Amino acid sequence: MPDIAPPPLTPPSGLGSAILPVEIDDLLFEAGARRLIDIPRLTIGGGSRTAIMGPNGAGKSILLRLLHGLIDPTAGTIRWAGRPIDRAVRLRQAMVFQQPVLLRRSVIANMRHALKARGYRGEVLVARSREWLAHAGLLDMAARPARLLSGGEQQCLALARALSHGPEVLFLDEPTASLDPASVVTVERLIGEAADNGTKIILVTHDIGQARRLADDVLFLYNGRIDEASPADQFIGRPQSARARAYVEGKIVL
Repeated sequence: MPDIAPPPLTPPSGLGSAILPVEIDDLLFEAGARRLIDIPRLTIGGGSRTAIMGPNGAGKSILLRLLHGLIDPTAGTIRWAGRPIDRAVRLRQAMVFQQPVLLRRSVIANMRHALKARGYRGEVLVARSREWLAHAGLLDMAARPARLLSGGEQQCLALARALSHGPEVLFLDEPTASLDPASVVTVERLIGEAADNGTKIILVTHDIGQARRLADDVLFLYNGRIDEASPADQFIGRPQSARARAYVEGKIVL
């Protein structure tokens, strides 16, 4: 583990005011004749780490993409502190996918590209790139092609890159699926530190152990609907709905 403290998570000025809470009203997302998301009302506030859980096909990743503005809803609204998703809101967010999306450039060039897009320049850009690589344990790999890193190293790079500009909200879609244990530890450390520094975490995971380690509250989706919303310790230890109980017990949820 690097012995360097995490760099401060302060975004460049001029990106608008705080964007939490996020409020959903009558949200629908349909593909063809299938209704994949149907959430009449939901509020997600700051100050906590939220895990989105549920069986395959429940709509977890779709909800994450709707919240981040990567796809548009069929109907309904998503408002961040009362405002729709626009460029200023998106600049206060970041997202890390299950499969890292990296440029065909060196490790440090990936960092610099992301920071430059957020307004960083000159010595601050260079220093911040190196600080975050060091914090993720990747500084000695700075000159390597990013796509030649191992899967775990690529995900650590993707997460460091996402955190480097100080997002107010970080979306994570199964960030440790298929990673080796050492990489899981590093990824979870970076997530936990970001949350401790004030970044709102919204995490899709199937891993009950990961939810126990990282989440403060859980949204349990089933067929695109919120089947249960509760504190993480209650969801894991005393789930209220029959489907949630089956899920936590490792049973097939029908």
